[in-house]
Amino acid sequence: MKIIVTSLFVEDQDKALKFYSETLGFVKKHDVPSGKFRWITVVSSEDQGGTELVLEPNENPIANDYQKKLFEQGIPATMFGVADIHEEYKRLLDKGVHFTMEPTKMGDITIAVFDDTCGNLIQIIQQ
Repeated sequence: MKIIVTSLFVEDQDKALKFYSETLGFVKKHDVPSGKFRWITVVSSEDQGGTELVLEPNENPIANDYQKKLFEQGIPATMFGVADIHEEYKRLLDKGVHFTMEPTKMGDITIAVFDDTCGNLIQIIQQ
């Protein structure tokens, strides 16, 4: 068994698609109408056959509340792995990304946290 799709609630699907593709560098895999929303997934440019991230609308009040509470508590909604966190931190800063935590060494790993502009905090990790 393996993870093939995971979801991330977003406030605005168009804004999220733009941020995740143009700013973070993910590749759009699916963008299919689904009622008043769309089934939008992105994948790593380094592993386009890998796990898909669904940019899920937070229209449901439970999803919206969950997303807001995570953000208010400073809890990242998900985590992405990077090869060189200092390089990625600088690249994202240069693109205007707001970090709530600079790269911080914690034992054998280094993490940083940024605001995805779509209602989430995202953690990046170098192992």
